[in-house]
Amino acid sequence: MATILVTGGAGYVGSHACKALAAAGHTPVTYDNLIRGHDTAVKWGPLEVGDILDSERLSQVIEKHDPDAVMHFAALALVSESVENPELYLRNNVEGSRNLLDAMKSAGIRKLVFSSTCAIYGIPEEIPIPESEPTKPISPYGESKLLVENMLAERAASDGLSSFALRYFNAAGADPDCEIGEDHDPEPHLVPNVLAAAMDGSRLTVHGNTYPTKDGTCVRDYVHVNDLAAAHILALSALDENAKTQFANLGTGSGFSVMQVIKAAENVTGKTIHFDIGPARLGDPPTLIANGAYAREALGWEPKRSDLNTLIADAWRWTKAR
Repeated sequence: MATILVTGGAGYVGSHACKALAAAGHTPVTYDNLIRGHDTAVKWGPLEVGDILDSERLSQVIEKHDPDAVMHFAALALVSESVENPELYLRNNVEGSRNLLDAMKSAGIRKLVFSSTCAIYGIPEEIPIPESEPTKPISPYGESKLLVENMLAERAASDGLSSFALRYFNAAGADPDCEIGEDHDPEPHLVPNVLAAAMDGSRLTVHGNTYPTKDGTCVRDYVHVNDLAAAHILALSALDENAKTQFANLGTGSGFSVMQVIKAAENVTGKTIHFDIGPARLGDPPTLIANGAYAREALGWEPKRSDLNTLIADAWRWTKAR
């Protein structure tokens, strides 16, 4: 039905979105530098190797495939790394996005779905967090995503861009068919690290247990990656010719602490997970839970696999199948 350029389509969420695009009858064209993505995850359309900082290569790929719209996942996304090297994040995430928007403008592409994050909220004043919550990121990663969101609003006014920024809460889980899953190096996310400890008996590090939460560990809203991918398809369909920027939280409205995730993983896997308490990480708010009412209203989005046991069970099958 349509050709969609998917920047970062060899990554975790991007590859799941490519599968969802193909299932919806579209042709996803992955554009990825493969520094942190995997060519083996590109199974539902062509792969074009390139960096979003390479304007010439980006324009060549757009001219070759003539996409109708863009899904933009390409970004560095490690909070701790962004604290250690903020300039890297500003250059890659912000300047790379500017290059992409410039290339889209030159090619006359006016529709974009953007992979954003709840990290733009920082330490929220209201829980669950609505889209109206003040944006006060506490990490360079969150700041880089907010700068791109602001850029999208500017491009709506200057270039006629129609965009949807989807603010993820904690992506987790894996494709139920075990064709793709979460595969980062280093792995920053809790669920795959918990399952790796279950798999090989290694000790998990819990980053801090003195947060102002029920058991002292961070509380997060976990969303199945397939549900995130489905939201991107709905957002793509919701884009029209009107120049505007829309924002939507993608979360379940329920939060689970690190200790609750460990317990759920023990129940799913039947294994004891051993852990040590380490220092808290810079840039980690105590609690992040979404108010997802707008995504349901504007997109008709309902998470279908994001209950914690299903999410962990899907990720466990992927972990064992690798």
